[in-house]
Amino acid sequence: MQILVDGFGTSIRKTSERLVVRDKDKKIIQEVPFFDLDDILILSRGITLSSDVIESCAEQGIQIHFLTSQGRPFAKLVSPGLQATVATRRAQISAYEDGRGVEISKLFVGAKLRAQLNLVKYWAKNRRGQDIAGQLKRAADKIEERIAELEGIDGARIEEIRQTIMSCEGRAASVYWEVVKALVPDALGFTSRDHRGAQDPVNAVLNYGYGILKSEISKVVLLAGLEECAGFLHADRSGRPSFVLDFMEEFRQPIVDRPLISLLNKGFTPVVKDGALSGDTRRTISQAIQERLEGKDRYEGRRCQLRTIVQRQAHHLATYFRGERNYKPFVWSW
Repeated sequence: MQILVDGFGTSIRKTSERLVVRDKDKKIIQEVPFFDLDDILILSRGITLSSDVIESCAEQGIQIHFLTSQGRPFAKLVSPGLQATVATRRAQISAYEDGRGVEISKLFVGAKLRAQLNLVKYWAKNRRGQDIAGQLKRAADKIEERIAELEGIDGARIEEIRQTIMSCEGRAASVYWEVVKALVPDALGFTSRDHRGAQDPVNAVLNYGYGILKSEISKVVLLAGLEECAGFLHADRSGRPSFVLDFMEEFRQPIVDRPLISLLNKGFTPVVKDGALSGDTRRTISQAIQERLEGKDRYEGRRCQLRTIVQRQAHHLATYFRGERNYKPFVWSW
């Protein structure tokens, strides 16, 4: 179970073997046994966290993530014991120098492009007979062309072809975001994708959603014994969780874009002031993401919660790097 804590003056404390969250008036708003907890997301400033809670979370492998009001993860607390896996990390890092780095990068981007394609087709299915249907069909065709282009890219090491892969992904993204622009209400002022410091409501909402997803991916990467900074598609940069960003590519559309764009199209009006989302807006986004993570999709012959799918994919990546199996990315479809 994941809990999200928001609101200035909120406190998080331990009572017996339970985590207790109280609002600024000392009223209990959440109470959860530690054995039921997977992780904690702290979503605003002015929240107090007791050392007893930190100790219990560390003992039980519960991660605590901190996000800004824009949804950017800026810190996390984890037990050192969760970072003790050596064999998997060594195998992951060595993959950078051989063909596995190329293969995994293409698989991540291919999964993202196919998810974009499937989401565009999903939107088109619900808009048959409308003027926008033709634009959606043309967009799907263009994304399919980029998928074919990606499959033809080859090289011995990721450094040789990273820019070629990113160029292909970027051209597909520009088609995809033009579709989103056509779908969301004009009053929201969405013109193009803006990753940081966005002032318009659509980008602010998406950025916050991606921040929550990033925390989820960071958690499962660590639990699978992987190194979050040893990426392939995203180049090394001090403090940058490049592999988390790589792995996120599989899940942006099914976990963030689909529920949040649906919310915006159903009349949800985000409140943004100086680039920061209001508390109510953040809670609405968080709830939509959590509901999607708890929703089920087809996976390995049965229906599984998306949160479980993310966890299993992380473990499949670990076995892939250790040479124990091939890796098959998760591709969302409707």
